[in-house]
Amino acid sequence: MTARILVVDDIPANVRLLEVRLLAEYFEVLTATNGPDAIETCENGKVDVVLLDVMMPDMDGFEVCRRLKSDPATSHIPVVMITALDQVSDRVRGLEAGADDFLTKPVNDLQLMTRVKSLVRLKSLTDELRLRASTTRNIGIEELLSRNFASEDTTPKVLLIDERKSSVERIQKMLRDRADLDIASDPHAGFFQAAETPYECVMISTAFADFDPLRLCSQLRSLDRTRFMPIILLAEEGEEERIIRGLELGINDYLMRPIDQQELTARLRTQVRRKRYNDQLRASVTQTIEMAVTDGLTGLHNRRYLDSHLQTLFDRAVARRRPLSVMITDLDRFKAINDTYGHDGGDEVLREFARRLRKNVRGIDLACRFGGEEFVVVMPDTEGVVAEKVAERIRAEIAQAPFAIGSDGKTIEVTVSVGVSSVLKGVDTVAALMKRADLALYEAKSGGRNRVVAKAA
Repeated sequence: MTARILVVDDIPANVRLLEVRLLAEYFEVLTATNGPDAIETCENGKVDVVLLDVMMPDMDGFEVCRRLKSDPATSHIPVVMITALDQVSDRVRGLEAGADDFLTKPVNDLQLMTRVKSLVRLKSLTDELRLRASTTRNIGIEELLSRNFASEDTTPKVLLIDERKSSVERIQKMLRDRADLDIASDPHAGFFQAAETPYECVMISTAFADFDPLRLCSQLRSLDRTRFMPIILLAEEGEEERIIRGLELGINDYLMRPIDQQELTARLRTQVRRKRYNDQLRASVTQTIEMAVTDGLTGLHNRRYLDSHLQTLFDRAVARRRPLSVMITDLDRFKAINDTYGHDGGDEVLREFARRLRKNVRGIDLACRFGGEEFVVVMPDTEGVVAEKVAERIRAEIAQAPFAIGSDGKTIEVTVSVGVSSVLKGVDTVAALMKRADLALYEAKSGGRNRVVAKAA
């Protein structure tokens, strides 16, 4: 695993010590001796993790961390604060400034490397999501990332898996009014509970009498539904090796007992904030893809989607020697509707037409807005005679009930012309199939409108 690590410390010997350790693990190392230089490096270069000393002159590590986390361009970079301070209040202050973790000097090599590798993996995931979000559409990525994803004012739903009643009661008391906390005393039941409920964090105790908690962590990481769910391990003093192994397996954070209430809430808040951040990126990517293939007015697929999928459906039908039919519909005299009732009225007609069209086709049929007032329906496993009957049913559905326009309840009569074609045995192509349907539609329009014409050849 390679990554670019920024080491920030005003003491050259400390910088050199960390640099040597990281270079030995084949990381690329950048250095800075003060806060402003560290911020500039993060803004101008690709930094994967920041190892930040707290005690620096002029601008201390807390302020550096706060500035990095408040800037959308650098807020996604994990920050590990390294300090000689060992008070809980200092850790909480760092976490509240946005730090992802806290290490105390002298830093244990194994803890340092496992923590850095864990955060590098997390950063890689976030970078991939950011890249997808910014390249699928020009969505204003900085504006998206600067939003507050309700991490402070929405109570997170959290699962605690712990078989010790006294421990459960203490944590329930600590998180009262801070989290919607569910409890599972049995680790097997807790696994299924985590898989079936959209928790924003799972806390797992290491103090099970006869169960390995890391197995539960591994199972949660291997399941698609829980792969990105934050896991916090609640460990006992002396369990450093188990914690390191847990970080290698993909846990996000850990707390040592006795647990401090402020540190627990701060670390939980950090994990929930990051999860919501990445969830928002995933949702943005999904929404972008949907927008790219969906007609915004009618909710049907658009022509781009049709162009990319019709060939696939055609090839499948030919390979399996199964029928496939296509219908092209066109609203009659739609320009007159727009001229009379305006584009708002025309849009209402298009939306209602799409609703009726969707109601009269199957789930496996591909209904798309082809452009303007033209719509295409691709019907797999459908013979031409059946497709013609479906087209006639749609034509009748449109003609028999008037369309409402405006808020005053006014209605107008709307009709539609339909052209139908089917895949021919022997040599045929998508272009020829669509051409026949288009010619059939032209015949329907020129033959008086409000009719269906099927083109056999």
